[in-house]
Amino acid sequence: MITRILDIDDNSLSLSGKIISGGGAVAFPTETVYGLGANAFDNSAVENIFKIKGRPNDNPLIVHVHSGYDINRLVSYVPQYANRLAAEFLPGPLTMVYKSRGNVSAAVSCGLDTLAIRVPSHEGAQKFLRFLDLPVAAPSANISKHVSPVTAEHVFNDLNGKIEVILNGGKCTGGIESTVLDCTGEYPVILRSGLITREMIEKSVGKCGEYVLKEGEKVRSPGMKYKHYAPTCKTVMYDKNNLTAAVSCYKSNVEQGVKAYILCDGSTAELLPAEVKNILNLGESEREMAFNLYDKLREGESKADLIIAVTPSKNDGIMKGVLNRLTKACNSL
Repeated sequence: MITRILDIDDNSLSLSGKIISGGGAVAFPTETVYGLGANAFDNSAVENIFKIKGRPNDNPLIVHVHSGYDINRLVSYVPQYANRLAAEFLPGPLTMVYKSRGNVSAAVSCGLDTLAIRVPSHEGAQKFLRFLDLPVAAPSANISKHVSPVTAEHVFNDLNGKIEVILNGGKCTGGIESTVLDCTGEYPVILRSGLITREMIEKSVGKCGEYVLKEGEKVRSPGMKYKHYAPTCKTVMYDKNNLTAAVSCYKSNVEQGVKAYILCDGSTAELLPAEVKNILNLGESEREMAFNLYDKLREGESKADLIIAVTPSKNDGIMKGVLNRLTKACNSL
Protein backbone atom coordinates (compact mmCIF):
# COMPACT_ATOMS: atom_id res chain seq x y z
CA MET A 1 0.00 0.00 0.00
CA ILE A 2 1.29 3.46 -0.95
CA THR A 3 0.86 6.08 1.77
CA ARG A 4 0.44 9.71 0.69
CA ILE A 5 0.51 12.94 2.68
CA LEU A 6 -2.13 15.23 1.19
CA ASP A 7 -3.16 18.82 1.89
CA ILE A 8 -6.77 19.15 2.99
CA ASP A 9 -8.86 20.16 -0.02
CA ASP A 10 -11.90 18.94 -1.96
CA ASN A 11 -9.92 16.19 -3.69
CA SER A 12 -8.31 14.77 -0.54
CA LEU A 13 -11.60 14.96 1.35
CA SER A 14 -13.40 13.13 -1.45
CA LEU A 15 -10.73 10.41 -1.45
CA SER A 16 -10.85 10.20 2.35
CA GLY A 17 -14.62 9.83 2.23
CA LYS A 18 -14.33 6.89 -0.16
CA ILE A 19 -11.74 5.23 2.08
CA ILE A 20 -13.87 5.69 5.21
CA SER A 21 -17.08 4.50 3.50
CA GLY A 22 -15.15 1.46 2.25
CA GLY A 23 -14.17 0.48 5.79
CA GLY A 24 -10.67 1.97 5.72
CA ALA A 25 -8.80 4.37 7.97
CA VAL A 26 -7.48 7.89 7.36
CA ALA A 27 -5.02 9.88 9.47
CA PHE A 28 -6.15 13.45 10.18
CA PRO A 29 -4.91 16.38 12.27
CA THR A 30 -6.40 17.72 15.47
CA GLU A 31 -5.18 20.50 17.73
CA THR A 32 -3.67 17.93 20.11
CA VAL A 33 -2.16 15.05 18.07
CA TYR A 34 -2.90 13.36 14.74
CA GLY A 35 -5.68 10.77 14.86
CA LEU A 36 -6.25 7.54 12.93
CA GLY A 37 -9.93 7.62 12.07
CA ALA A 38 -12.54 5.11 10.90
CA ASN A 39 -16.34 4.97 10.76
CA ALA A 40 -17.48 4.39 14.36
CA PHE A 41 -20.60 2.56 13.11
CA ASP A 42 -18.53 0.00 11.16
CA ASN A 43 -17.33 -2.77 13.46
CA SER A 44 -14.74 -4.22 11.07
CA ALA A 45 -13.36 -0.74 10.33
CA VAL A 46 -12.95 -0.02 14.05
CA GLU A 47 -11.32 -3.40 14.68
CA ASN A 48 -8.95 -2.65 11.81
CA ILE A 49 -7.66 0.43 13.68
CA PHE A 50 -6.52 -1.81 16.53
CA LYS A 51 -4.75 -4.07 14.00
CA ILE A 52 -3.00 -1.18 12.20
CA LYS A 53 -1.68 0.24 15.46
CA GLY A 54 -1.06 -3.04 17.26
CA ARG A 55 -3.26 -1.61 20.01
CA PRO A 56 -4.52 -3.78 22.91
CA ASN A 57 -8.23 -4.49 22.43
CA ASP A 58 -9.13 -3.40 25.97
CA ASN A 59 -7.98 0.20 25.42
CA PRO A 60 -11.06 2.28 24.44
CA LEU A 61 -11.20 4.76 21.55
CA ILE A 62 -12.55 8.30 21.38
CA VAL A 63 -15.26 9.23 18.88
CA HIS A 64 -14.67 12.54 17.07
CA VAL A 65 -17.55 14.62 15.69
CA HIS A 66 -17.91 18.04 14.07
CA SER A 67 -19.25 21.01 16.03
CA GLY A 68 -22.75 20.72 14.55
CA TYR A 69 -23.22 17.02 15.22
CA ASP A 70 -26.01 16.10 17.65
CA ILE A 71 -24.36 13.83 20.21
CA ASN A 72 -27.78 12.84 21.55
CA ARG A 73 -27.85 10.44 18.61
CA LEU A 74 -25.01 8.59 20.31
CA VAL A 75 -25.50 9.03 24.07
CA SER A 76 -28.48 8.53 26.36
CA TYR A 77 -28.04 11.47 28.73
CA VAL A 78 -26.03 14.70 28.89
CA PRO A 79 -25.96 16.31 32.37
CA GLN A 80 -26.29 20.07 32.77
CA TYR A 81 -22.68 20.49 33.90
CA ALA A 82 -21.55 18.78 30.67
CA ASN A 83 -23.58 21.26 28.64
CA ARG A 84 -21.88 24.13 30.49
CA LEU A 85 -18.44 22.63 29.88
CA ALA A 86 -19.25 22.10 26.20
CA ALA A 87 -20.35 25.72 25.84
CA GLU A 88 -17.11 26.94 27.39
CA PHE A 89 -14.48 24.54 26.05
CA LEU A 90 -15.77 22.99 22.82
CA PRO A 91 -14.61 22.73 20.15
CA GLY A 92 -11.35 22.07 21.95
CA PRO A 93 -9.08 19.55 23.70
CA LEU A 94 -11.75 18.08 26.00
CA THR A 95 -13.20 14.57 25.69
CA MET A 96 -16.37 13.80 27.65
CA VAL A 97 -17.54 10.29 28.50
CA TYR A 98 -21.30 9.60 28.57
CA LYS A 99 -23.62 6.62 28.82
CA SER A 100 -23.83 5.19 25.31
CA ARG A 101 -26.96 4.42 23.31
CA GLY A 102 -25.04 1.43 21.99
CA ASN A 103 -25.45 2.29 18.31
CA VAL A 104 -21.74 2.56 17.47
CA SER A 105 -19.44 -0.45 17.21
CA ALA A 106 -18.94 -2.20 20.55
CA ALA A 107 -15.22 -2.28 19.72
CA VAL A 108 -15.02 1.52 20.19
CA SER A 109 -15.57 1.31 23.94
CA CYS A 110 -14.16 -2.22 24.32
CA GLY A 111 -17.45 -3.54 25.67
CA LEU A 112 -18.12 -0.72 28.15
CA ASP A 113 -21.57 0.92 28.30
CA THR A 114 -20.03 4.38 27.90
CA LEU A 115 -18.82 6.43 24.95
CA ALA A 116 -16.04 9.04 24.85
CA ILE A 117 -16.81 11.97 22.52
CA ARG A 118 -14.61 14.82 21.38
CA VAL A 119 -15.12 17.89 19.17
CA PRO A 120 -11.66 18.97 17.94
CA SER A 121 -11.05 22.64 17.20
CA HIS A 122 -8.53 22.12 14.39
CA GLU A 123 -9.94 23.64 11.19
CA GLY A 124 -8.76 20.68 9.11
CA ALA A 125 -10.35 18.20 11.49
CA GLN A 126 -13.64 20.09 11.32
CA LYS A 127 -13.56 20.05 7.50
CA PHE A 128 -12.87 16.31 7.51
CA LEU A 129 -15.60 15.52 10.06
CA ARG A 130 -18.18 17.79 8.40
CA PHE A 131 -17.50 16.18 5.03
CA LEU A 132 -18.12 12.71 6.51
CA ASP A 133 -20.93 13.82 8.87
CA LEU A 134 -20.57 10.72 11.01
CA PRO A 135 -18.79 9.81 14.24
CA VAL A 136 -15.15 8.90 13.62
CA ALA A 137 -13.43 6.58 16.10
CA ALA A 138 -9.81 7.67 16.35
CA PRO A 139 -6.84 6.93 18.59
CA SER A 140 -3.51 8.65 17.93
CA ALA A 141 -2.09 7.87 14.48
CA ASN A 142 1.03 5.99 15.56
CA ILE A 143 2.19 2.49 16.37
CA SER A 144 0.83 1.54 19.79
CA LYS A 145 2.99 2.69 22.73
CA HIS A 146 5.19 4.88 20.51
CA VAL A 147 5.44 8.67 20.89
CA SER A 148 2.22 10.33 19.71
CA PRO A 149 2.47 12.12 16.33
CA VAL A 150 2.22 15.90 16.11
CA THR A 151 3.13 16.23 12.42
CA ALA A 152 2.07 14.40 9.28
CA GLU A 153 5.68 13.23 8.91
CA HIS A 154 5.51 11.57 12.34
CA VAL A 155 2.45 9.64 11.15
CA PHE A 156 4.20 8.64 7.92
CA ASN A 157 7.21 7.35 9.84
CA ASP A 158 4.97 5.04 11.88
CA LEU A 159 2.24 4.04 9.42
CA ASN A 160 3.86 4.13 5.97
CA GLY A 161 2.44 1.22 3.98
CA LYS A 162 -0.38 0.63 6.49
CA ILE A 163 -2.83 3.39 5.40
CA GLU A 164 -3.48 5.24 2.13
CA VAL A 165 -3.93 8.85 3.22
CA ILE A 166 -2.54 11.23 5.82
CA LEU A 167 -4.35 14.58 5.78
CA ASN A 168 -1.75 17.26 6.44
CA GLY A 169 -2.81 19.96 8.89
CA GLY A 170 0.63 21.17 9.94
CA LYS A 171 2.10 20.78 13.40
CA CYS A 172 -0.44 20.30 16.19
CA THR A 173 -0.61 23.33 18.45
CA GLY A 174 -1.69 21.57 21.66
CA GLY A 175 0.96 18.89 21.77
CA ILE A 176 -0.58 16.43 24.25
CA GLU A 177 -3.83 14.53 24.09
CA SER A 178 -7.17 15.89 25.27
CA THR A 179 -8.36 15.87 28.85
CA VAL A 180 -10.82 12.99 29.31
CA LEU A 181 -13.72 13.66 31.66
CA ASP A 182 -16.21 11.14 33.01
CA CYS A 183 -19.64 12.79 32.77
CA THR A 184 -21.76 9.85 33.91
CA GLY A 185 -22.04 10.88 37.57
CA GLU A 186 -23.27 13.80 39.66
CA TYR A 187 -20.09 15.77 38.94
CA PRO A 188 -17.28 15.42 36.38
CA VAL A 189 -14.25 13.23 37.11
CA ILE A 190 -10.95 13.51 35.25
CA LEU A 191 -9.83 10.19 33.76
CA ARG A 192 -6.84 11.62 31.86
CA SER A 193 -5.20 15.01 32.44
CA GLY A 194 -4.63 17.36 29.51
CA LEU A 195 -4.81 20.96 28.36
CA ILE A 196 -8.18 21.58 30.04
CA THR A 197 -7.15 21.45 33.68
CA ARG A 198 -9.00 20.52 36.83
CA GLU A 199 -8.80 24.16 37.93
CA MET A 200 -10.47 25.30 34.70
CA ILE A 201 -13.24 22.72 35.06
CA GLU A 202 -13.86 23.60 38.72
CA LYS A 203 -14.05 27.29 37.84
CA SER A 204 -16.72 26.48 35.26
CA VAL A 205 -18.93 23.95 37.07
CA GLY A 206 -17.70 23.67 40.66
CA LYS A 207 -16.75 20.23 41.92
CA CYS A 208 -14.45 18.04 39.82
CA GLY A 209 -12.96 14.71 40.88
CA GLU A 210 -9.87 12.89 39.69
CA TYR A 211 -9.87 9.13 39.07
CA VAL A 212 -7.08 6.71 39.93
CA LEU A 213 -7.09 3.35 38.15
CA LYS A 214 -7.35 0.42 40.55
CA GLU A 215 -5.43 -2.83 40.12
CA GLY A 216 -7.26 -5.22 37.80
CA GLU A 217 -9.95 -2.70 36.86
CA LYS A 218 -11.01 -2.28 33.23
CA VAL A 219 -9.79 1.04 31.81
CA ARG A 220 -12.43 3.69 31.11
CA SER A 221 -10.30 5.99 28.99
CA PRO A 222 -7.33 5.87 26.62
CA GLY A 223 -3.97 6.52 28.25
CA MET A 224 -4.84 4.99 31.64
CA LYS A 225 -2.98 1.71 31.19
CA TYR A 226 0.12 0.33 29.51
CA LYS A 227 3.32 2.02 28.47
CA HIS A 228 2.54 4.99 26.22
CA TYR A 229 4.25 7.79 24.33
CA ALA A 230 7.62 5.98 24.43
CA PRO A 231 10.59 6.69 22.15
CA THR A 232 12.44 3.77 20.58
CA CYS A 233 15.67 4.50 22.47
CA LYS A 234 16.28 3.76 26.14
CA THR A 235 14.90 6.19 28.71
CA VAL A 236 15.38 6.95 32.38
CA MET A 237 13.75 9.62 34.52
CA TYR A 238 15.01 11.62 37.50
CA ASP A 239 13.14 13.94 39.81
CA LYS A 240 13.98 17.63 39.39
CA ASN A 241 15.34 17.62 42.97
CA ASN A 242 17.87 14.96 42.01
CA LEU A 243 19.53 16.83 39.15
CA THR A 244 23.01 15.87 40.36
CA ALA A 245 22.21 12.19 39.84
CA ALA A 246 20.82 12.91 36.36
CA VAL A 247 24.02 14.74 35.39
CA SER A 248 26.12 11.91 36.83
CA CYS A 249 24.13 9.42 34.75
CA TYR A 250 24.73 11.55 31.65
CA LYS A 251 28.48 11.82 32.25
CA SER A 252 29.02 8.14 32.98
CA ASN A 253 27.11 7.10 29.86
CA VAL A 254 28.93 9.58 27.62
CA GLU A 255 32.26 8.31 28.98
CA GLN A 256 31.20 4.80 27.89
CA GLY A 257 30.46 6.01 24.36
CA VAL A 258 26.67 6.16 24.81
CA LYS A 259 24.90 8.99 22.97
CA ALA A 260 22.99 10.43 25.94
CA TYR A 261 20.68 13.46 25.94
CA ILE A 262 19.04 15.26 28.87
CA LEU A 263 15.38 16.19 28.35
CA CYS A 264 14.26 18.98 30.68
CA ASP A 265 12.49 22.32 30.97
CA GLY A 266 14.22 25.62 30.29
CA SER A 267 14.91 26.52 33.90
CA THR A 268 16.58 23.16 34.52
CA ALA A 269 18.63 23.47 31.31
CA GLU A 270 20.16 26.67 32.70
CA LEU A 271 21.41 24.74 35.75
CA LEU A 272 23.22 22.05 33.75
CA PRO A 273 27.04 22.18 33.78
CA ALA A 274 28.90 23.19 30.62
CA GLU A 275 30.04 19.62 29.91
CA VAL A 276 26.42 18.61 29.26
CA LYS A 277 26.30 19.31 25.52
CA ASN A 278 23.26 17.27 24.48
CA ILE A 279 20.05 18.89 25.72
CA LEU A 280 16.45 18.48 24.60
CA ASN A 281 14.93 21.72 25.92
CA LEU A 282 11.16 21.63 26.41
CA GLY A 283 10.94 25.39 26.88
CA GLU A 284 9.70 27.67 29.64
CA SER A 285 5.91 28.03 29.72
CA GLU A 286 3.36 25.28 30.35
CA ARG A 287 1.92 25.61 26.84
CA GLU A 288 5.38 25.59 25.29
CA MET A 289 6.35 22.41 27.13
CA ALA A 290 3.13 20.64 26.13
CA PHE A 291 3.67 21.79 22.52
CA ASN A 292 7.26 20.53 22.46
CA LEU A 293 7.07 17.27 24.45
CA TYR A 294 6.36 14.73 21.70
CA ASP A 295 8.44 16.60 19.14
CA LYS A 296 11.45 16.50 21.50
CA LEU A 297 10.91 12.83 22.32
CA ARG A 298 10.85 12.05 18.58
CA GLU A 299 13.93 14.21 18.04
CA GLY A 300 15.64 12.42 20.92
CA GLU A 301 15.02 8.94 19.55
CA SER A 302 16.54 10.01 16.22
CA LYS A 303 19.75 11.19 17.92
CA ALA A 304 20.17 9.40 21.23
CA ASP A 305 20.87 5.95 22.60
CA LEU A 306 19.57 7.16 25.96
CA ILE A 307 17.20 9.98 26.95
CA ILE A 308 17.63 11.11 30.55
CA ALA A 309 14.40 12.90 31.46
CA VAL A 310 14.23 15.34 34.37
CA THR A 311 10.76 16.08 35.72
CA PRO A 312 9.55 19.67 35.15
CA SER A 313 9.74 22.26 37.91
CA LYS A 314 5.92 22.61 37.94
CA ASN A 315 3.56 19.66 38.29
CA ASP A 316 0.09 21.22 38.45
CA GLY A 317 -2.29 22.65 35.85
CA ILE A 318 -1.30 21.73 32.30
CA MET A 319 1.99 20.37 33.63
CA LYS A 320 0.07 17.55 35.31
CA GLY A 321 -0.77 16.25 31.85
CA VAL A 322 2.79 16.80 30.60
CA LEU A 323 4.22 14.91 33.59
CA ASN A 324 1.69 12.11 33.07
CA ARG A 325 2.86 11.63 29.46
CA LEU A 326 6.54 11.91 30.39
CA THR A 327 6.20 9.34 33.19
CA LYS A 328 4.45 6.85 30.87
CA ALA A 329 7.06 7.46 28.15
CA CYS A 330 9.79 6.47 30.62
CA ASN A 331 7.85 3.60 32.18
CA SER A 332 9.63 0.26 31.82
CA LEU A 333 6.39 -1.76 31.64
